[in-house]
Amino acid sequence: MSDLSRRDFIKALSATFGAAFIGQLLAACRNEEVSLTTSAPVATTSQSGTNAPPGAGNPSPVSGPDLVVARNGEPEELVRQALIPYGGMSRFVPQGAHVIIKPNICVAYHTYEYAATTNPWVIGELVRQCLSAGARKVQVMDYPFGGSAEEAYITSGIQEQVNLAGGEMVVMSPMKFVPTDVPGGKDLRALEIYDDVLKADVLINVPIAKHHGSARLTLSMKNWLGVIKSRQLMHLNLGQRIADLSSRVKPTLVVIDAVRMLMDHGPGGGDLNDVKKADTVIVSQDFVAADSYATTLFGLKPEAISYIKAAAEMGLGKSQLKDLRIEEINLAA
Repeated sequence: MSDLSRRDFIKALSATFGAAFIGQLLAACRNEEVSLTTSAPVATTSQSGTNAPPGAGNPSPVSGPDLVVARNGEPEELVRQALIPYGGMSRFVPQGAHVIIKPNICVAYHTYEYAATTNPWVIGELVRQCLSAGARKVQVMDYPFGGSAEEAYITSGIQEQVNLAGGEMVVMSPMKFVPTDVPGGKDLRALEIYDDVLKADVLINVPIAKHHGSARLTLSMKNWLGVIKSRQLMHLNLGQRIADLSSRVKPTLVVIDAVRMLMDHGPGGGDLNDVKKADTVIVSQDFVAADSYATTLFGLKPEAISYIKAAAEMGLGKSQLKDLRIEEINLAA
């Protein structure tokens, strides 16, 4: 999409919604309570009757680099090029698969240029890639904390791109969060997780790389707070509990959107002076590795982010960049 059409797109959305959604933030914050124990697990959602995580909780590894970084191109082309070293999306998406893509669509009052929500063209291209690989159904969903999902989907621009690509936007129903074991958790042993996410054949986590006031950065592991019912529980021991949640909800693929990065005043943003245009996409099957590399885009080290440090200590992935096979693609070269 050309720069002109992108600007027109933003202008049209702003004229329709503007800043009116800001007042909805406090009203949208949810106060759900859910029982939590550090010893006895609750009922599992596994279809087999065991405690083994179902569906996308057990992704199969695909040969290729540990990490691919694509730079200096349009969002769609960055996604396409970053998948090539793995052999394309068909390596991750079996014929007839049900795919769920989880972007960050946390607020309903900023267009994508403010870098509070995942780039819509990154999501649209991922939908196209999954359908081309033979997916039966590709659904895109999030659980916003500022404004309604319907408003956030439109304002972010993600709904338009998903519809154009042939995917389906889904408003997450409060009734579909189910009590779920977190058997590998150190501090968090049970919570309510969205059932469809647990049962998907393929789960693709697509956060935007951005600042966060409590966690320092929102990356792929932090993005899972959009698939649980009660975010308040997580803040009791944020770093460890994000890592614990990540031990239960494991993506088939992580695609970190660093096309536009929110460098300060996250997660909601609102000031274009806080946005850095980096034109970068990071792809990996190892969510710890993906998040670890993304910290360097902010001038940080992986160990500076509590949930990355905790996840690495739990053996959920690799955080030492020197130990990773990284393929870098510069589309401007």
